[in-house]
Amino acid sequence: MGWLRPVPLIVVLMALAALAMYVPAAHALALRQHEVARAFFYSGTILLILNAMIAIATANRPPTREARGHLGTLVGAYLILPPMLALPFTIAVPDTSFTNAWFEMLSSFTTTGATLYDTPGRLPPSVHLWRALVGWLGGFFVLTAAMAVLAPLTLGGMEVLSGHAPGRERVTQITRTADPSERLLRQSLALFPAYAGLTILLWLLLSLAGESGLVGLVHAMGTMSTSGISPVEGLTSGTAGIPGEVIIFLFLFFAVSRRLLPGTAMVDRDTPIHRDPEVMMAFFFLLGVPVVLFLRHWIGAIETEEVQNLAAAARAMWGGLFTTLSFLTTTGYESQTWAASRSWSGLGTPGLILLGLAIVGGGVATTAGGVKLLRVYALYRHAERELERIVHPSSIGGQGRVARQLRREGAYVSWIFFMLFALSIAVVTGALSVAGLPFEPAMVLTIASLTTTGQLADLAASTPIRWSGLGDAAKIIAGVAMVVGRMETLAILALLAPATWRR
Repeated sequence: MGWLRPVPLIVVLMALAALAMYVPAAHALALRQHEVARAFFYSGTILLILNAMIAIATANRPPTREARGHLGTLVGAYLILPPMLALPFTIAVPDTSFTNAWFEMLSSFTTTGATLYDTPGRLPPSVHLWRALVGWLGGFFVLTAAMAVLAPLTLGGMEVLSGHAPGRERVTQITRTADPSERLLRQSLALFPAYAGLTILLWLLLSLAGESGLVGLVHAMGTMSTSGISPVEGLTSGTAGIPGEVIIFLFLFFAVSRRLLPGTAMVDRDTPIHRDPEVMMAFFFLLGVPVVLFLRHWIGAIETEEVQNLAAAARAMWGGLFTTLSFLTTTGYESQTWAASRSWSGLGTPGLILLGLAIVGGGVATTAGGVKLLRVYALYRHAERELERIVHPSSIGGQGRVARQLRREGAYVSWIFFMLFALSIAVVTGALSVAGLPFEPAMVLTIASLTTTGQLADLAASTPIRWSGLGDAAKIIAGVAMVVGRMETLAILALLAPATWRR
């Protein structure tokens, strides 16, 4: 730990990105795809040499003692690392442009999962592994940054529980003795065993369910990072079937609440898991949306005299259940029975439902994107209290200090974030419209980018939208929206605040 302190954090991240290139290089070498192996090996070696020069030139610089100063490093990671990660991609896939490779890597690193190469067999297996590895590392980067940088600044959803102003670091003994770089390193060491162990466990379970090795590993990485990356056409083309979906369904809950992942710091440790606001909101959507869809299916079955078809009813219920949790956690995997559940009652593509689930998002300090369940819960409790006051103006809300804080300060900052999120949707949709897209595709791609759920382009519109059909200007706009959605607008505003640049 001590020898890393003189080196800037962004240089450490660049070195880790270069070292990760040796993984697909070894995989391609095992498959005897020597051109692909050389692309990753040479790129990683050259970048490591350049990174060593940068580390020597920037060593022993005065470290940044405030967590706010590392917000710029987080933004810089999304600006600097994707072009580096795109270098071996461009060499391994010579018939692609650097813009496409940059978009693919940015989409993977922000755990969006939007791909320009959705044709089966278009990319070598090692390149698919590289996409999944970048998404997996991007998810781990989000977890460590949320715990070590955003949480001390009461950002990323922590402002709902803390009651402090977003963007201001709380002065405690820990923040006085450990700088943000040291906290990042300690948090990463605490999180990595659980994050990697759960990924390996999921991979083994998928392999036992009948999934092939590479597909199972990529789906395991895509599940834990909520990137939804797949080397085939999603779960519908996998060989694990319904048992594989059940296994993935269980592991998706790690994106519902940070309390389920070992190593995460919590400010509400005393709250039982069954009373966790995020868990309660997740089960509300998880049970409400599939039941509503199922009742519509059941009515359709009555009209077609298929009430006794219990197998079709079970497939319809499971398809709605799995797809709901998948898009609520912004993972974007589609159940194999999702198409059957829609066609059973003649229901078209429920695009608005999937868009709404992605906007709600998963848990705070998880790899999921969106507005986050905790903010939605705070707004719900505030609305519930206001309705009570309309009926009983002199009533007392009760339920303790934490509940009052959640209904007041928590709901206030949640509403601010929701308005900023809505404003971001309007701005990005307008920019994509200027770039030449019709309104509906522009809105769907905007929400897919801001919520880091790239699979919405295929499932949320009446006609599937291909990311590869976008022009370079639209790809750049969507890429910027991915960074904004991953960093969140409150964190970006805190970075732009005058106090950040004041010495």
